[in-house]
Amino acid sequence: MNSGSDSKADCGGCTIGRRAFLRDTAVAAAALAGISSLASAMPVQWVSALAEGARDVSYAVPEADGVSIDKDKEVILARNGKNVYAFGLSCPHQNTALKWLASDHRFQCPKHKSKYSADGVYIEGRATRSMDRYAVRLDGKNIVVNLDKLYEEDQDVALWKAAFIAV
Repeated sequence: MNSGSDSKADCGGCTIGRRAFLRDTAVAAAALAGISSLASAMPVQWVSALAEGARDVSYAVPEADGVSIDKDKEVILARNGKNVYAFGLSCPHQNTALKWLASDHRFQCPKHKSKYSADGVYIEGRATRSMDRYAVRLDGKNIVVNLDKLYEEDQDVALWKAAFIAV
């Protein structure tokens, strides 16, 4: 089964795609919990690369604030205001997949509770540095992520700080 597919064949002939189902369920759950205003704030969506080169992957530039996750490439794409970042999926502490907490407008490691702001800056917890950022560039209406260039804040400070695009 292709995890990036929304076809009816992948889900036994159902009439709604997996992505649409998950999105609608999350919005409904938020509304039932009384946080309907937060249901659309910084949404999370699953994405797949639009195109791939040798080690570059291309994604559509997010039109609004939010977080997109490409589980296959282990990339988190996040738009926060006028800036777009590409982060490594794993927490720098012990490589656990990070979670986006829309209600708190931040990332958190589910294992040891390290917290990061929407731009990947370390807030608190067991981690010792901010989230790792990929080198990115703008190509028309796409953001190109270089999977060979993952910057750690404590090793490549200047490159880490420059690893975003302004839109």
